[in-house]
Amino acid sequence: MTREEVYEKLNEVFRDVFDDEDITVSDETVASDVDGWDSLEHINLLVAVERAFGIKFTMGQTTHLKNVGEMVDVIIEKLG
Repeated sequence: MTREEVYEKLNEVFRDVFDDEDITVSDETVASDVDGWDSLEHINLLVAVERAFGIKFTMGQTTHLKNVGEMVDVIIEKLG
């Protein structure tokens, strides 16, 4: 799966989780860029991402993600 394909699917997940059809994430997107992305929604987001891609994040991976780009890197690594 290419980085672009990951972003296509990830944008769908973000739009669903945050109920906002206008969300488009990029490598630099952080929680403060998305209305409603707090610690509780972060957990919901991670679960939704895991389901969408058929992967599981480790606790270490979830606590060290600094932006969406790092999340995409982990997704690609797990799919590879």
